[in-house]
Amino acid sequence: MEVRHATNPEDFKTYTTERLRKDFLIEGLFNPDQISMTYSHYDRMVVGGAFPIQEKLELADPDTLKTDYFLERREVGFLNIGQGTAVISVDGEVYELERLDVLYVGKGKREVHLASKDSANPAKLYFCSTSAHKELETRKMTVEQANPTHLGSLETSNERVLYKYIHADGIQSCQLMLGVTSLKTGSIWNTMPSHLHDRRMEAYLYFDLNADARVFHMMGEPSETRHLVVANEQAILSPPWSIHSGAGTSNYTFCWSMAGENYTFTDMDVVKMDELK
Repeated sequence: MEVRHATNPEDFKTYTTERLRKDFLIEGLFNPDQISMTYSHYDRMVVGGAFPIQEKLELADPDTLKTDYFLERREVGFLNIGQGTAVISVDGEVYELERLDVLYVGKGKREVHLASKDSANPAKLYFCSTSAHKELETRKMTVEQANPTHLGSLETSNERVLYKYIHADGIQSCQLMLGVTSLKTGSIWNTMPSHLHDRRMEAYLYFDLNADARVFHMMGEPSETRHLVVANEQAILSPPWSIHSGAGTSNYTFCWSMAGENYTFTDMDVVKMDELK
């Protein structure tokens, strides 16, 4: 588990590209038969990736969390971004996730194991975990059940489909919200016009990009923006004071997850285009 500390927005203005990437970009999430995790001091979110091929992997890191088991005081949402079927065992109960299916596991579950159904066609599991104050039902949601919402247009280069899984009107959680946005062919922009939500941080995983494609992720305060160049299956930690927009060299898909004190999806402050600098 790598640990990332929070950043003052005033200090952020002086960061070099190297420092920006070190503090906010997460690389190397999906390593064969390993779980990789980053602990962020923004709302105590853990961002992780698991790539089980031959092995069954256990979700655990007692040295960092200082608890007897991972979900002692946490909840977690898993998203399968691989082509193969994921098999997740939660205290002995087994759930299978096809591509873009999600599983929420609540506080108090002691043993969570991750595997692929077929090692020749492995799953890739992206997950986000946040602090939790009560036990809630473990629940799976397929991509077909995730209330797909069509947004944007080709004329504005942002025609996309939004899938919401973990939120107030979907899978219930203590504070975690998670969904997926997929851009249509010919569209490259996400979350523009941009916005802020000062009571929630956010993490982005960009995927479904070709090896030579990139997303330019915009961040920073609206009056003084910066950018990060992001490759396939890399993630971004986005502070509450930062915008979080992106433009790609082709269309792409991303998973967004949020944590904080406000559980209202629509609680955001839209930034007018003439305010961006």
